[in-house]
Amino acid sequence: MLRALRRRPSRIAGVVIILLFVFMAVAGPWFYPDRLPYDADNIYAPISWEHPLSTDFEGVDVLALVVTGTRGVMLVAVAAGLVTMVVGTAIGLYAGYRRGRPDSVLMRIADFVLTIPGFPLLIVLTVTIGLGAWWKMALVLGLTGWGGLARAVRSQTLSLRERGFIEAARGLGLPTRHIVTRELLPNVAPYIATNLLVAVTAYIYAQVGLYFLGVLPLDTSNWGVMLNAAVFQSGALISPDALPYLLAPLGAILLLTLGVVLIVDALEEIFNPRLRGS
Repeated sequence: MLRALRRRPSRIAGVVIILLFVFMAVAGPWFYPDRLPYDADNIYAPISWEHPLSTDFEGVDVLALVVTGTRGVMLVAVAAGLVTMVVGTAIGLYAGYRRGRPDSVLMRIADFVLTIPGFPLLIVLTVTIGLGAWWKMALVLGLTGWGGLARAVRSQTLSLRERGFIEAARGLGLPTRHIVTRELLPNVAPYIATNLLVAVTAYIYAQVGLYFLGVLPLDTSNWGVMLNAAVFQSGALISPDALPYLLAPLGAILLLTLGVVLIVDALEEIFNPRLRGS
C-alpha cells in the first residue's frame, strides 16, 4: 500500500481527504453543537477568517454546517456500505462455491435487484414507510444495492474454486465453512474493498439527493438539507450572496468523491499486478 501511494503522490492526497472527512464526522460535535445558533446580524456575511465559507440566510456559519452535516452523511453511507458488503459477499461466495441450482436462483435474484430503479424506489419508500431514521435509510440502501457486489464476488469465486489450493483443501476433507472463510474470502477481499468504497460514494449521492428533493425531514444536519435550503430558500442560483452556501456542500461531495477515486486507484494497482508497472 505504501509503495502504491509513493508511486503517485495524488493517492496520498486521497488518503488525507478521507481522513479529513472521518475526522470531521467523529470530532465535529466537539467543535460545533448539533443546533447551531442563528445570528440575524450576520446574514450572508462576506468570507473572512471568522466565517471562511460565509454564512447562510439565518446567519449560521457555512463551514460549521458542512462539518456538522458530515457525521450524518458518513454514518448512513458507511452503515449502508457494510450492509451491502455482508449481504453481497455472503450471497456471492455461496452462489459461486455451490454452483448449480442455488447459484442460478441467487443470481436471478441479484439480477432483479440490479434492474430495480434505485432512486425512484427510495422516493416511494420514503413517502410510504418513512426513512427519516438513519438506520432505516442505511438498511434500505444496503439491501437494494448488493446485487453488483454479489455478482463480482461470485465471478471471482467461480474462478478460485478450481484452483489447486481449493482442490487440495477439499481433498483434505476440510469443511466447507473453512474453505469459504479461510481460503476463498481472503482472495476476494480486494474486490470487496473496492466495491465497498464505490458503494459508499453512491449512497452519499442517494441520501443527499433525497434531502435535496425534500422527501426527507429537513430538521437534521446533512449536506442535502444545505442544498435544499440554498436553492429553494436562499435563491442561491440567482443571488451571488447566497452562492457560497450552495457551493460549500457541493464542494464537500466532490472532494470526498475525489478521495475515494484516488484510493480505489491505489487499491486496484495493489490487487492487480499488471497495473504496477503503469
